Amino acid sequence: MAEGGFLTTHVLDTARGVPAAGMAIQLYRVSGNSHTKIAEAVTNDDGRTDGPILPAGTFKAGQYELVFHAGDYLRANGLAGDEPLFLDQVPIRFGISDGEAHYHVPLLVSPYGYSTYRGS
Repeated sequence: MAEGGFLTTHVLDTARGVPAAGMAIQLYRVSGNSHTKIAEAVTNDDGRTDGPILPAGTFKAGQYELVFHAGDYLRANGLAGDEPLFLDQVPIRFGISDGEAHYHVPLLVSPYGYSTYRGS
């Protein structure tokens, strides 16, 4: 039975105060120590994926991990600093308990810090 929920994300560059365009993102379904890649996308000019990264029909309750390629984005925008970077890939592991809901997991990122929350 297909469920009606979906997952979206977006990225804001808090160092420059702009959407983080061009950042690669992967989504994995997590089961124990196993990770299965189920989607990948690149953020658009608004720092969002062009559609839900996990659309209705493939959305279901469980453990997931979004991996944001912040280091590549920071390098491309002249914000990287010295190698190795303090932040490179930023994984966010989260659970989906309601297969009918809209889950939104944004990333706010700068060269030396990040935060996330469950948005709407």
